[in-house]
Amino acid sequence: MARQLDEQIVGRFPVGKRLRVLDVGMGQGTQALRLARAGHQVTGLEQDATMIAAARESLAGEPEGIRERMRIIEGDGRDTGVHFLPGSFDVVLCHGVLMYVEEPDPLLAGLARMLAPGGLLSLLVRNGDALALRPGLSGDWAGALAAFDTVSYRNRLGLDVRADRLKDLTATLAGIGAPLHAWYGVRVFTDTAADGAGVPEDVETLLAVEERAGRTDPYRGVAALLHLCGVRG
Repeated sequence: MARQLDEQIVGRFPVGKRLRVLDVGMGQGTQALRLARAGHQVTGLEQDATMIAAARESLAGEPEGIRERMRIIEGDGRDTGVHFLPGSFDVVLCHGVLMYVEEPDPLLAGLARMLAPGGLLSLLVRNGDALALRPGLSGDWAGALAAFDTVSYRNRLGLDVRADRLKDLTATLAGIGAPLHAWYGVRVFTDTAADGAGVPEDVETLLAVEERAGRTDPYRGVAALLHLCGVRG
């Protein structure tokens, strides 16, 4: 996903431009820190205290220049209008968040308002059109059959959450003024890997395969996750 995001940034903004980035639901700050290291000014918004602590601990170990380029704010992604003025950011990330939001449309509209004209909105969501794949590949036939007719599922944390369909999000992005510009699949072949599995020796080949599949039909359409990139008009 990081490679996909970099591809969109390089293709949209002048080389060397220091971008204003908002990472909503930043988690432990993996993408936020990566972009801060690349020279961008990054704001991370997160409401989970454990995740904030982990992000701050990671940030504390960075050189001063990187620490100065990143700030962390405790808050809910649905309240971006409380913290920021409209048009304040060139890039807004919202990765792995929508599955926990029962009504995502107000959140997405708020994120779009944060974008400057021409700004990039990056979403990572569970693929509602491929929910039957994981249980089917694991031999859970009843679970696979039930998954065809729903966008609800139980994740690996044991939480009941929701997925999104590409067609529906495409319409939503158009309606909030950040129409879909590009989309990718994420975890096409690796979604069934066991939790805690070690990194294979040929990880670069694995990444190359996943990257190729994530941009190639029909493979990307059955990926566990979808990476959607909208552009503010």
